[in-house]
Amino acid sequence: MVVTDPIADMLTRMRNVLINNGETVDVPLSQMKVAIARVLRKEGYIRNFKIIKNEKPPKIRIYLKYGPNNEKIINSLKRVSKPSARVYVKRKDMPIIKNGLGIAILSTSKGIMSSKEAYRRGVGGEVLCYIW
Repeated sequence: MVVTDPIADMLTRMRNVLINNGETVDVPLSQMKVAIARVLRKEGYIRNFKIIKNEKPPKIRIYLKYGPNNEKIINSLKRVSKPSARVYVKRKDMPIIKNGLGIAILSTSKGIMSSKEAYRRGVGGEVLCYIW
């Protein structure tokens, strides 16, 4: 199966598993997806992730995180920049998601990072997605 937007596919798989209160989601392996998973773990949106290379095709297993009363930590995932319409921001125009309760994930010249980290480092970039 050919996927034209692998990041949107990753977000959709996560969204579908969250709807059913699942614990894990498997997505095809790519360096971009690993970098996004690192940001999600660092910001506290997922428990962890594991790269599984011994299966065909290789994949990333993402362990989703829930609150103490089984409430979702991730309420919504939204793809912003698409292959047909790229969205870029400068440092001064960094998006604030849900009054600071969410994050944007950006692809910058210094790697994939959250909007908060990009603002601290003084860089802008392509807005990949919003998570809150």
